[in-house]
Amino acid sequence: MGGSTMVDDWELTASSNANSTVVLVGKTGNGKSATGNSILGRKVFKSQSRSCAVTSKCEMQSTILRDGRIVNVIDTPGLFDPSATMAFIGEEIVRCITLAKDGIHAVLVILSVTNRFTEEEALAIKSLRTLFGEKIAKYMILVFTNGDALANDDETLKDYLDYSSPDCLKELLEFCNHRMVLFDNVTKDEHKRVEQIQQLLDLVDVVATENGGRPYSDEIFDELKKGSIKILSQKKDFESEGHSVHDMSTFTEQLDKSYAEQLHRITEMVEKKLKENTEHLEKQLALERNARMEAEKHAQVEQMRSNDEIRKLRESLEAAKRETDDLRKKAESRCSIL
Repeated sequence: MGGSTMVDDWELTASSNANSTVVLVGKTGNGKSATGNSILGRKVFKSQSRSCAVTSKCEMQSTILRDGRIVNVIDTPGLFDPSATMAFIGEEIVRCITLAKDGIHAVLVILSVTNRFTEEEALAIKSLRTLFGEKIAKYMILVFTNGDALANDDETLKDYLDYSSPDCLKELLEFCNHRMVLFDNVTKDEHKRVEQIQQLLDLVDVVATENGGRPYSDEIFDELKKGSIKILSQKKDFESEGHSVHDMSTFTEQLDKSYAEQLHRITEMVEKKLKENTEHLEKQLALERNARMEAEKHAQVEQMRSNDEIRKLRESLEAAKRETDDLRKKAESRCSIL
C-alpha cells in the first residue's frame, strides 16, 4: 500500500556476516571508480582518466562472490578535492551513511602511485578522522592504484614507499597499521585481477576480525537509523488501521517530508562539525608550516654562519701559511749569505 518510501530500505537490508560494505574515498583522479569496478567485476561506476570528477554523488553497487558472499561497494565523489565545499561534503557523507545502513566494514582510501600525496589530502583525512573519531583507523585500508606504472618501472610498492613517501603519507600508513594493497585496474590478466581482489578482501576480513565482526558505526548512523525505524513503525501502525489509499498516500508524503527534514538537520550538523574541524586543522597546519619555515630559516642562518666561520678560518690558515712561507724564505736567504 502506498508504495516504497525513502525509509523503507532501512528494513530491507538485514545485517549479515556474509555481507561486507566498503566505501571508496579519495581525491578525483586516483582511481576510485575504476577500483570499484575491479572489485565488482564489471563496469558500473563511470570511470575516466582525467582530473575532473566523473562521480557526482555517492552510489552503491553490489556483487555476489563465488562463495556466496555479498560485497556492497559505495563509490564517492572527490571528497578530498580542494574544490569540494563543506555543504557538498556534508551532504555526501550523510548520503553515504544512508546507503551503508548497517555500518561500514572497511574504508578504502584510494591513492595513486602516479599522483603525489599532498598536504591537502592529509588534511582532508585528518578532518574525517576528527569527524568520525580515531576508531575509524581500525577500518581503514590504503589502496594504491596504477600498479601497472610500478610494474613498467620494475618497482614494488615497498620500493615506491621507501623512496617516494612524504611524512604525511608515512603518518597515514602508521595510522591504519600499514594495511595496504596495490591495484592494477587496467590489467587483462584474470589471475592477477582475482589475486589482488582476494588480497583486498583478506584485509577486509582482517579488519572485521580485529573489530569483533562489528562494522563501523557512530552517533550519525545511530541517529539516522533511530529516526528511520521510528518513521517505519509509524507507517506500519497507520497501515494496520485500515486507512484509505488516499489517506495512506498523504501520510506517506508526510513521512517522507519528516525523513527529509531529519536528513537536512543531520547534514547541517555534519557540515558545521566538518567546517570547525577543518578550520582548526588548517590553523594547526599553518602553525606547523610556519614552525618548519622558521626552523629551515634558522638552519640556513646557522649554515651561513658556519660557512662564514669556515671561510674566516681558511683565510687565517692561508695567512698563517703565507707568513710561515715568508719566514722560511727569509731564513733561507740569511743562510745563503752566511
